[in-house]
Amino acid sequence: MLVVTSAELNTWIAALLWPAARILALIATSPIFGNARIPNELKIALGILTALVVSPTVPAMPALDPAGWAGLSVLAREIVIGTGMGFAMRLVFGAVEMAGEISSLTMGLGFASFFDPMSQGRSSAVSQFLVWVVTLAVLAVNAHLVLVEALAESFYTLPIAAISFRNDGFWDLALWGSKVFSAGLQLSLPIVAALLITNVALGILTRAAPQLNLFGIGFPITLGVGFLTLMMTLPYMNMPVQALVNEGIEKARQLPREWDSRSTKPPMPGKPQLEPK
Repeated sequence: MLVVTSAELNTWIAALLWPAARILALIATSPIFGNARIPNELKIALGILTALVVSPTVPAMPALDPAGWAGLSVLAREIVIGTGMGFAMRLVFGAVEMAGEISSLTMGLGFASFFDPMSQGRSSAVSQFLVWVVTLAVLAVNAHLVLVEALAESFYTLPIAAISFRNDGFWDLALWGSKVFSAGLQLSLPIVAALLITNVALGILTRAAPQLNLFGIGFPITLGVGFLTLMMTLPYMNMPVQALVNEGIEKARQLPREWDSRSTKPPMPGKPQLEPK
């Protein structure tokens, strides 16, 4: 007769529940797996299937009751880790969206906005176009599989335990958020520069021939120059976007190391330190 004790049952539940929490949190927040067009049932099935594959190789976990306060704290810890790793990759797509927003506003397409199911908010037409191009590029180079590999490695760099983690990871993630503005501006610089020259030329033309209707010819010219510049610069965005995606994956891989409370690394540069009273 097979007899299963409560301790063994809790161990089996925890061996699947805690890894699945980190995996499902990353799937929910990452830009590829967390797309709103993917059914939630498929996301849950993918997370549980990945947890079944990863859980046998996970290092030894604490013998805690999953329904107790200690077990729930471990569960919350795993959700935070997975959410942070997925959010680090989400910021990469946020930079691309900002590049599209800046380009749209400069071209005069700020009014052409649609509902973006990926970001669950308003997005311009150029922004959605760039996001879809980057999404296809990420899928083409299997960057989403590299993100899953980084997630599997995180169980070794930051094992499942009932200890708290360092705050350096949150600060590092906040600093990584500045990449949205810097990378977004850099990606949109060709269009912004071309339209700046176009507006200067239109201003000179208006001063030379005041009878020309600037509002009648300005919008079609800026719109045409913007689309032409976007078409010409799109092939050259391969390397910057690839470098940005690699930085996002590397940041998601480094976050568990930043959160590891066992590490004794020096404080991060630029982080304010609290002096003891």
